[in-house]
Amino acid sequence: MPGTKKLVVVESPAKAKTIAQYLGDGYIVQASVGHIRDLIEPKNLPPELKKGSLGKFSVDVDNGFEPYYVVSDAKRKTVADLKKALAGADELYLATDEDREGEAIAWHLLQVLKPKVPVKRMVFHEITKEAIERAKENTRELDTALVDAQETRRILDRLYGYEISPVLWRKVGPGLSAGRVQSAATRLVVDRERERLAFTAASYWDLIAQFTPSADAQQFESRLVRLDGARIAVGRDFDDKGVLKSGAVALDETRATTLAAQLRDPATALTVASVESKPYTRRPAAPFTTSTLQQEAGRKLRFSARQTMSVAQGLYENGYITYMRTDSATLSAQAINAARTQAAALYGADTIPDKPRVYAGKNKSAQEAHEAIRPSGETFRTPSELSSVLRGNDFKLYELIWKRTVASQMADAKGSTATVTIKAGPTVDKSIAEFVASGTVITFRGFLHAYEESRDEERNAAAEPAEAKLPQLTEGQSLTLVEVEAKGHETSAPPRYTEASLVKALEELGIGRPSTYAAIISTIIDRGYVTPRGQALVPNWIAFSVVRLLEEYFSDLVEYDFTAGMESDLDLIAGGEADRVEWLTGFYFGNTKHRGLRTVIDNLGEIDAREINSIKIADDVTLRIGKYGPYLEAPGVDPETPRRVNIPAELAPDELTAAKARELIEAPVVGDRIIGVNPDNGKHVVAKDGRFGPYITEVDPVDEEAVAAEAAAKAEADAAAAVLAAASEVVDPATGEVIAAKPKRKPAAKKTVAVKQRTASIFKTMDLATVDLETALRLLDLPRVVGLDPETGAEITSQNGKFGPYLKKGADTRSLTSEDQIFEIDLAGAIELYAQPKYGGRAASSALKEFDKPDPESEKPIRIKDGRFGAYVTDGTTNATIPRGETVEDVDYERAVQLLADKRAKGPVVKKKPAAKKPAAKKPAAKKTPAKTAAKKPAAAKAALTPEAAAKAEATKAKAAATRAKTAAAKKAAAEAAAQ
Repeated sequence: MPGTKKLVVVESPAKAKTIAQYLGDGYIVQASVGHIRDLIEPKNLPPELKKGSLGKFSVDVDNGFEPYYVVSDAKRKTVADLKKALAGADELYLATDEDREGEAIAWHLLQVLKPKVPVKRMVFHEITKEAIERAKENTRELDTALVDAQETRRILDRLYGYEISPVLWRKVGPGLSAGRVQSAATRLVVDRERERLAFTAASYWDLIAQFTPSADAQQFESRLVRLDGARIAVGRDFDDKGVLKSGAVALDETRATTLAAQLRDPATALTVASVESKPYTRRPAAPFTTSTLQQEAGRKLRFSARQTMSVAQGLYENGYITYMRTDSATLSAQAINAARTQAAALYGADTIPDKPRVYAGKNKSAQEAHEAIRPSGETFRTPSELSSVLRGNDFKLYELIWKRTVASQMADAKGSTATVTIKAGPTVDKSIAEFVASGTVITFRGFLHAYEESRDEERNAAAEPAEAKLPQLTEGQSLTLVEVEAKGHETSAPPRYTEASLVKALEELGIGRPSTYAAIISTIIDRGYVTPRGQALVPNWIAFSVVRLLEEYFSDLVEYDFTAGMESDLDLIAGGEADRVEWLTGFYFGNTKHRGLRTVIDNLGEIDAREINSIKIADDVTLRIGKYGPYLEAPGVDPETPRRVNIPAELAPDELTAAKARELIEAPVVGDRIIGVNPDNGKHVVAKDGRFGPYITEVDPVDEEAVAAEAAAKAEADAAAAVLAAASEVVDPATGEVIAAKPKRKPAAKKTVAVKQRTASIFKTMDLATVDLETALRLLDLPRVVGLDPETGAEITSQNGKFGPYLKKGADTRSLTSEDQIFEIDLAGAIELYAQPKYGGRAASSALKEFDKPDPESEKPIRIKDGRFGAYVTDGTTNATIPRGETVEDVDYERAVQLLADKRAKGPVVKKKPAAKKPAAKKPAAKKTPAKTAAKKPAAAKAALTPEAAAKAEATKAKAAATRAKTAAAKKAAAEAAAQ
């Protein structure tokens, strides 16, 4: 009712529902569902603005970089609902997220809603009753500096993308894009693959021995570390070219096996040379920031960064954790007290230190949150308490956050590490070998009761000491050799980035912000620059071309330091220490610090697209990135025609060595393999590998006699034409008159309609190299007639289509579960399939995955299906595409519900209406004629020729006949001359 209600605007419907429960009847809580407006596409600008300074970017670069924002079509209803709610409210609370983007959303709401009532900015970092009450009582003004920083980021991204992306379209390929942060991230992944391409493995050997102090005592493992006083080389002693870079000694197989044999000699003395013991201490990890949460969820739970943030968003909006976008590792006093209390209760009072632990964030300019990610509330709910409420990924991520938070306030793990050196020898050849064994005994577990942090794969790095106990040993004690083994090793290439390690690298380099990492990784995957393979991020060849062009022509803009420096500048704007317009002017037009994006674009010079898209694999082999993908090019039999070979899609860039490239080039061309002859029509059945994949086709056999006859006939015709050409001037023997021999016009060739040869794609389970004639003919004969419907007499066929295998009966279709069913299903099976409902209740569902529980909102069954654009989640009404980087196996019930909820929150896709056609220009109206002349006249009969005209016509005919006779005589004379 007017004057009694307060309108609270949050970002998501889920958050609105939770907050409304805490605020009570005096408040209306509605969601903006993210941003309500954005920069308009330049093509959609009003006509009068397209030719002005706004026309290129929808940003007026000549007048303070003023952006032109519009409410999107999808948000018009949302805005209308908000305006309607505001009309009945006496106060407006803008309760969007507390980061820069949330502040910008609040600013946009003000610009669009134009409230005439008091406005308050309400911020909170957890959704609990206490936090909402505090936020309601401690409102503030809108922070315009944060808005400026977010606006600068958005405008910067528009300028960067709209200036550089067209260069990529022209020189690399259509549909590509460049971005300030995504380009730097892509370059990181490509640089790592370049290192792997340049890497040369080195081999080295060592010895692993099992010793025991006595027959009934514990055995322990030890590794050879020195031989005759010289250190034995390990992986870290070699560089990436496989060259030893230190003074260590590299054992080869012969020396290692010989030494092992000598050590087995009972005469070789084995004694304990030294025993050292050191205290062992390990500290707990800090509470989660956005970055460390993404990294650890990737390592421990195998979540993608996008999946982590999506699940965390749901936990936050439903009041289980604090805000999930934060640079800070600091915990509030309330959280510290809750963690310490819970640790003492669960693991004992001795597991918490005397004083609370305080963690300082690495990022000095962190301003986007107040606290680390932790369980919400003054008292944390344990995972066991929420096991009946949280399921699947929600439970896994909450448990991870809870463990990390509690462990962060617990005591160090303590113990001792013993290191034993064993002297072996002298051997038969007088060598002295030294082995080392280590064992760590943890005497006080401390925080390890709750949590242990995972680590990324690090090449040749020393592992964290594992908990292992050595037997009691004393210096000078004799030992017995149980076994010794010579082991060969190879140095490993730098590991590819995973999402976790890429997030870590971006953070260390200062590229982007934690709140943007998930979007960055999603973008480079969605653009096709990077493909996830398991946990690894593998760059595609197109990314090499993009990065190379950017490095050669936009070097300043893709340098890691430059990208990180821009982030620092944005932080200064957010802190009110720098001016938005001044910074954008320097970035775009240039200043003493920057060349300026406009200056770089204007001075690009000529870019050789062929060179940019070429990579030398060997002296005579070049990889080229073409319109339809990468291929190898090498000299062919004909110097003018190089040999081209497609690169298998599954082959990673670092696997394309010179040897592998030659193997691909020299391999027989499977695509031209003749499988056999079709006995029904005598045509050759051929296996081919085409642009859209492998397929089978029929071709007419080559008739060599017919080809020879055709060639002879053509030669004869050419000779006759030459004779006629030589007789271009012929003298009439009777009159001596020169006759011009007009070449006879060739009769028009009859148009022949080419018969389209039958083709058929092979099944996904088939191999083009092994398809036999019987299988090929069955494929060519598709669609297969299964039988006739006994009720209607309609023919039922099985076939393969755009969306998979299916049955067809008239216009009625049914999906099959596999391609093999096309050949296997019989009439009874087809009739049974048609007897079932087409949607919903079919026993043999075409879904890739089904869930037992229905969607909580629509109460309809949830399935995962394979669609035109990939796998998607559906409840029959709402369809949500599974994001790239996530597999069908990754999506459990909770994730499926989340995807559907996110899709509903975005609202339906509003299709743009086609532009109205301009009416054709009206022709001037014809002058009206009198009715008597407007009447249609009957066709007039042909007028009779006058006597003079008739005589003239006869003379023309006679002259034409005489000319034809002379020409015939000339041809006859020429033919006789040729015969002689």
